[in-house]
Amino acid sequence: MPEVRLIGPKGENMGVVPIQQALRIANDANLDLVEVAPNAAPPVCRVMDVGKFIYERIKKEREAKKAQTKIEVKEIRLRPKTNEHHRSFKTRDARRWLQDGMKVRVTIRFRGREITYPELALEDLKEIAEELSDISFVEQMPNMDGKVMTMVLSPSKYGKKKAGEQTVKEKAEIEDVPAPDSEA
Repeated sequence: MPEVRLIGPKGENMGVVPIQQALRIANDANLDLVEVAPNAAPPVCRVMDVGKFIYERIKKEREAKKAQTKIEVKEIRLRPKTNEHHRSFKTRDARRWLQDGMKVRVTIRFRGREITYPELALEDLKEIAEELSDISFVEQMPNMDGKVMTMVLSPSKYGKKKAGEQTVKEKAEIEDVPAPDSEA
């Protein structure tokens, strides 16, 4: 005869009992027999009100969902021909978003023959990263994806770099790539 480990209506451990006896105990208490740990040996069952159990579980899930932090990713879109004046507007928006704790994706879209000069876009992205380096760090280095070059910036806590993070200049030195402001 199959047996279960039974937890009583007040949370007390009633030991290992046959299923029929567990059902009888639940009926006597006008409650339900709920299997709470089916993979245990023997399975664990609890005498409780199922409606109350479901309500409590939903309530806990709702509280856990509220506690989760939602990281929003904002995007600024540029072109290789975007001039310094217009880029400053976009950078100002990115700075505000980073200060609010959001991530920023910087996208440069190529059209036509512009794609033959990806170094211009790379230069722009590095300049933007340096300009915002006091409040952010580069989470994803610039990379090409079709006709688009993207880079992701994340806010650094209190405007400082976390241990192990590097600025664009430091990464460029490591990779033997000229930094944006160096003469090469």
